Amino acid sequence: MIYNSDKRNNRFSNISEVLSSIIPVLKSKYFYISVLAVISGAALNIASQTYLHNYMSEGKTLPMLSDLILDNLPVINVSIFYDIFCLVPIFLVFVYFFHKKDCNRIPVFLLMSGIFYIIRGIFIVLTPFGNPPLFNGSDPLFHGFANYELGVYPSGHVGNVFLMYLLVKNRGYKLLILSCLIIVTVALFLAHGHYSIDILSGLFFSYAIKSFGEKHLSMFDLGCTNES
Repeated sequence: MIYNSDKRNNRFSNISEVLSSIIPVLKSKYFYISVLAVISGAALNIASQTYLHNYMSEGKTLPMLSDLILDNLPVINVSIFYDIFCLVPIFLVFVYFFHKKDCNRIPVFLLMSGIFYIIRGIFIVLTPFGNPPLFNGSDPLFHGFANYELGVYPSGHVGNVFLMYLLVKNRGYKLLILSCLIIVTVALFLAHGHYSIDILSGLFFSYAIKSFGEKHLSMFDLGCTNES
């Protein structure tokens, strides 16, 4: 009985600690600015891809490119892997926030992700390319987004997963997210879901955004620096 009581007390204590760490975040203006950045990034990507979809619906075409790697790889439909494993890191990041009581860093994660998608939304219409030759689209599980499988540079799958890897400080979570990044990258190559330049540019864009954020947007990191 004493043991069960201690377990309950520990559980309530953990919940209380999580709540006490999240409440200051919800009171911060930086949290709401970062949420606005995410919404803006998502809206801009949808608007850009809708524009490309309407462009092609008028009978126009987007140019396809040759690719040194893709031209020498057979097409293997493993799109479900890159679609699922680009979502897993998002789940892992939220677990990380509460497990490591690092909720004070939620705004900086949201802001960096929002900036990435804002930039991507601009770039995919600046110089629009068609999807790689022989690309068959997403797995049926995700095929409801078929109209938005346009706009390839840079890769949102790779870019956002790598950004999560860069921002997470705990080694265990970094390894899990790195595993997801490897699966997403390999699956994109095998499915011909992105050109090589899209995948590589996703890595460089994320690194540049993270470096810029550390230098100029440190106020969005509200002070929690757990690294255990």
